[in-house]
Amino acid sequence: MKKILNFKVIIIGLAITLTFIIIFLFAYIHFLKKNNINRPLKIGFAMSTLKEERWFFDRKYLIDAAKEKGFEVEWTNANENDMTQYQQVKYLISKGINLLIIVPSSYDSAKNAIELANQKNIPVICYDRIALDANIDAYLGFNNQKIGEIMAKYLLQQSPSGNYVFILGNPKDYNAYQIKEGYRKILSPYINSGKINILLEDYCYKWKKEYAYEYVAKLLQAGKRIDAILAQNDSLAEGAISALAEKKLAGKIPVVGQDAELSACKRIVNGYQLMTVYKPIKKLSDLTIEIAEKIIKKDKLPYTKNFVNNGYKMVPAYLVEPVAVTKNNINLIIKDNYHSYEEIFGK
Repeated sequence: MKKILNFKVIIIGLAITLTFIIIFLFAYIHFLKKNNINRPLKIGFAMSTLKEERWFFDRKYLIDAAKEKGFEVEWTNANENDMTQYQQVKYLISKGINLLIIVPSSYDSAKNAIELANQKNIPVICYDRIALDANIDAYLGFNNQKIGEIMAKYLLQQSPSGNYVFILGNPKDYNAYQIKEGYRKILSPYINSGKINILLEDYCYKWKKEYAYEYVAKLLQAGKRIDAILAQNDSLAEGAISALAEKKLAGKIPVVGQDAELSACKRIVNGYQLMTVYKPIKKLSDLTIEIAEKIIKKDKLPYTKNFVNNGYKMVPAYLVEPVAVTKNNINLIIKDNYHSYEEIFGK
């Protein structure tokens, strides 16, 4: 009888212990769930490239802005490869991101990577470059048509007529077409009247400056006279100016670019490049995170008059205005802490 009693006591004790364990587990699971809700929200930043100098600024400013808002950021770099970007977006999704910010490696293939986010109900922002035929929530970038207009206007001041060379960016980057639309808007009357002759208008695959060098070098070797060069970024401008320098023409033919790269700023103050279009990247990064926060929290987006038809829907677009920079206002770059006086002037 005593053994039976002891056995019952043990059973009761085990039951009580098991009950406490179950209660503890439920409480612990509840705690974990609550704790997970309070963890920082995570943004995935799928970059296309870090080849150009400007993208290091984009990465820094965007991550800094996100951290100020309490977000964590996972970033990747696809090196302008569509399949790599697809795999990297898949990786970012596996890390539990709450929103995807993507710089499309190509405007037509990025939709495949974006669909991965769509399938998980993860909102998507296109940054700097638009993706076509894709379900995205917002587009944050610069006014690319305005960039093209600025370039054309500055070249016209120096060369209102003559042989023009247009060195365009990556044919898989929709920005290249928008910039072209901008400069064509300004220059078409001059082209149609015959005042401006298009000596060359061609693209540079993956924005490689080697193409720009080759285009200009071949024209010069063929004895062609060049009166103005519009390069769609400063790296391409550098390639073109390198070819001019070999014929001792650097500084004698106006060349424009964009991005306000340090090397371009140096060329401007030394008289080898006429102008660069400065794009305030910090302003764009801050605005992107502001929009990202509203999308994540399902708040109403700020009013915008700009929408982009990307073939899938009318996408709300938030565009930052570009600024022309010449040797007369190079201090703007210094004032914005984009480059220092010492970096530009070497003093």
